[in-house]
Amino acid sequence: MVLMLFFTQPSFAIKIGLQTEVNRTYIGASTQAEIIDCNTNKLLFVMEKMKGYEFKPYKSDMIAIKVDGEFKKIKTNKVVIKPQADGFVSVKRKWYRGHFQLYNDGVGLTVINDIPMEKYLCGVVPSEMPSSWDMEAHKAQAIAARSYAFANLGKRAKYGYDLKDTPEDQAYGGASAEKVNTNDAVAETEGIVIIYDGKIIPAYYSAAAGGQTKGAGEVWTKDLAFLKSVPSFDEGIKKNGHGVGMSQYGANNLASKKGYNAYQILRYFYPNTKFARIKDPDYYSK
Repeated sequence: MVLMLFFTQPSFAIKIGLQTEVNRTYIGASTQAEIIDCNTNKLLFVMEKMKGYEFKPYKSDMIAIKVDGEFKKIKTNKVVIKPQADGFVSVKRKWYRGHFQLYNDGVGLTVINDIPMEKYLCGVVPSEMPSSWDMEAHKAQAIAARSYAFANLGKRAKYGYDLKDTPEDQAYGGASAEKVNTNDAVAETEGIVIIYDGKIIPAYYSAAAGGQTKGAGEVWTKDLAFLKSVPSFDEGIKKNGHGVGMSQYGANNLASKKGYNAYQILRYFYPNTKFARIKDPDYYSK
């Protein structure tokens, strides 16, 4: 059973750090894209579609963009890049949905993907779990990843974003990583999170626990009622990761070999928990 709860969150979008304090970056868009000054909301430049642009920090409080072979300074430390409707932005040789923030913090340029949560998850699930795996495992992964993301909003606030795009938080490959079946898993579980004691849990997971998951207190400093040691159903797979919470190999084995659905998988790996759906009209209208 999924409880219909209305959580108050600071945002139903999430900010993902793709690059942090780099000395240059290359950005393009599939459509024309506007570069807007975040401080004044003024249009500064229009990027041509399917053309890459080099950006670098200029002094400690400005940004420079290379146009026709020459760098032109932008007299602001922070801009947002907005492609036209349904456009994609290219960074690190991958395509991404949403808008982008680019800012010079005095050390280097930080590139942030500002994207609705559900679109973010479409780039997480196939990056964290093979798309060939069982659909119920994909749905479990989507719910766990959504829970982890909501529980960790603001984790990397000192850099201006919520989470990194690496397994240090959650692997995120943007639109380039998306698959039809994993997108379906996100859509079929839209807004559903795991809760304990009325709060969304940080649903930790790893590739394989080597036969037995670890309780939170075995790895970190505090025991948690929803992170207990249980058989991980991934025998024969070498331990890969911290071993706390859901084993991804175990989740797929439970789905494909024992017929567990996503909710049974999650209740197994996160005992004493319930499910809730986050719903907000403004978020779902994006």
